[in-house]
Amino acid sequence: MTLLEQMTVLARQARDASRELALLSSAQKSQALLAMAQAIEGASAELVAANTLDLAVGHQLGLSAAMMDRLALDPKRIAAMAAGLREVAALPDPVGRVLDERTRPNGLRLRKISTPIGVVVIIYESRPNVTAEAASLCFKTGNATILRGGKEALNSNQLIARILIAAAQAAVPGFPAHAIQVVPTADREAIPALLSLTQYVDLCMPRGGEGLIRAVTECSKVPVIKHYKGVCHVVVDRAADLAMAEEILFNAKCQRPSTCNAAETLLVDRSVAAEFLPRVAARLATKDVEFHADPEALAALGSPARARLATEADWSTEYNDYVLNVRVVPDAAAAIEHINRYGSGHSEAIVTRDADTAARFQAAVDSAAVYWNASTRFTDGGEFGMGAEIGISTDKIGARGPMGLEELCSYKWLGFGTGQVRA
Repeated sequence: MTLLEQMTVLARQARDASRELALLSSAQKSQALLAMAQAIEGASAELVAANTLDLAVGHQLGLSAAMMDRLALDPKRIAAMAAGLREVAALPDPVGRVLDERTRPNGLRLRKISTPIGVVVIIYESRPNVTAEAASLCFKTGNATILRGGKEALNSNQLIARILIAAAQAAVPGFPAHAIQVVPTADREAIPALLSLTQYVDLCMPRGGEGLIRAVTECSKVPVIKHYKGVCHVVVDRAADLAMAEEILFNAKCQRPSTCNAAETLLVDRSVAAEFLPRVAARLATKDVEFHADPEALAALGSPARARLATEADWSTEYNDYVLNVRVVPDAAAAIEHINRYGSGHSEAIVTRDADTAARFQAAVDSAAVYWNASTRFTDGGEFGMGAEIGISTDKIGARGPMGLEELCSYKWLGFGTGQVRA
């Protein structure tokens, strides 16, 4: 059997399973998810043993310490996986929600309701806990999912999927065996083969670095929801409360710099730069932050030890580290222009007391989340009160920003007539 034939079987099975999942009640889905959580907890030793095999592969592949940490499973992380499944079980079921309702002059009643998308492919790197997380969110919304993790996590991912399916089948008779599937091969050509099957696969969501997301997007024939990178900005306006601005910047850059919603660039109004930037240099020095600054900002920073002139490429770079670009701008309009030119459409913040300036900024900046007097770090499904998140999208069509259960749904129209025919 060729690779394309293998992927076709996988995708066809997922399509069939999605149609069975669409018939499950909210109570059945919650029952299955709770059973999955209990099964994951009960298989802790087995999961650690499978993960040990993956860690050995990771060492052979020369993975960095950070990647090895993301790959590792221990009892604490396994317990967190189970807790995540229970959290998803407790969330309201978005399927079947009435989105719109109207009655036409001829008496025809129309109702728009949320429905599952169908078959969702998730492609991700290293972290085995994503297997349970993604599968549970897709299942809660009635979607069948095909999971493709990194080759270094294949043993863990396959075992997690088997545990989830077996637990759900025991709890809910008739639960489709192919509702959650893991691509069984590490061959990279499996991805374009799978994503060519537009007759079976409805959506792909890659989770990982920019290289992975671009590679998936370029080869896919099915729709892809994505964000390439997070080049996020904090703007300190001339009317800013500088103490507030300092706290927001410190949080946005330093609270967890490896995330996609961490700030990478600080834009400071010229009228407050001389006062504010020395404070920035002193505060961020506590985290040994390196500055890439334009000449005016570099002078105002006081030439800290870890600083250099910014290059043109720096302004569009996502560092995921203790590195910050700094530029002095003449006004908020120039800050908006900079963001719309160099930003990635993820998250931006302005600190100002001027409501009109804030309103113009929020209207003119073309990003998924735009904050007034708050950190960019809030762009997160949990922080938005969604309860869970499948990813963050910087696309403009369909989902944008944090993607929770509602973003994993489509919709359809139901018509209720009494014999109406169109004239």
